[in-house]
Amino acid sequence: MIKFLHLTFILLSISSFVGRVYLAEKRPEMMELKWIKIGPHIINSLLLITGFMLVFQGSWLSGEYGWIIAKLVALVAYVGLGIVAIKSQGALRWKAFAGAIACFVYIAIVAVSKNAFIFF
Repeated sequence: MIKFLHLTFILLSISSFVGRVYLAEKRPEMMELKWIKIGPHIINSLLLITGFMLVFQGSWLSGEYGWIIAKLVALVAYVGLGIVAIKSQGALRWKAFAGAIACFVYIAIVAVSKNAFIFF
């Protein structure tokens, strides 16, 4: 059940990110709406909570856990690039957006493979 919730929040999180970048580009006035400002924070908080629940529910910390650290580092990069993508304009926005999506894909691959070094 927790894993299903976590996967649901992942889909909601990436969808809200893509939607907010689109709105920031095409309809920036909508970025001031309260639910657009607050909604993603709620979704992402629930995503983190379910992620921590999965880590502590499973036996992930008793074995090799470098992949979990790699996911957390990539998550910080994803958040930072996401902020730049939403707040910037022009080419910088799209470079940060591409970087954030790349971080998201990396996090997903590491989650499935349990291997931080996906390129080796």
